[in-house]
Amino acid sequence: MSTGAPRPLTADPSALHPTGPAAGHPARARPRPPWQGHWPAAGAVALGGGIGAAARYGAGLLWPTAPGTFPATTFLVNVVGCALMGVLMALLTERGSPHPLLRPFLGTGILGGFTTFSTYTVDIQHLTDTGRLALGLAYLAATLLAALAAVWAAFAGTRYVRKGSRP
Repeated sequence: MSTGAPRPLTADPSALHPTGPAAGHPARARPRPPWQGHWPAAGAVALGGGIGAAARYGAGLLWPTAPGTFPATTFLVNVVGCALMGVLMALLTERGSPHPLLRPFLGTGILGGFTTFSTYTVDIQHLTDTGRLALGLAYLAATLLAALAAVWAAFAGTRYVRKGSRP
């Protein structure tokens, strides 16, 4: 029965397991906690997310949207972010084996922090709640279609340029 107190560290791993080799039983390895080994990727995502969110915030400060109007800045941020994601994925899929932290840092981190589909939904709700239903629905459809078109076109365009530039 465990008292909850930490066990002392020893050089002999079998001493940590009372049923290990010292007791005549084969040592059982404890499963690693699910978060162990993921800290570098989590750090890359957090750092990239901070950079992307700061860039998005800056765009909102530079090009504010008046209440009740089409949220052009959020629209452009999401479309540009999706286009950049298409470029990134095209480049990463054609490269042999990129650094394992590159995709979490650039894709999930920077571009995930830069794009803001949560603000997109809040903007739609605000427009519809203030009687601008047609504008809200137009914004909903335009963002979805433009974002999907941007990621596809950027991916295809990047692959085309990369293949055309090979000797």
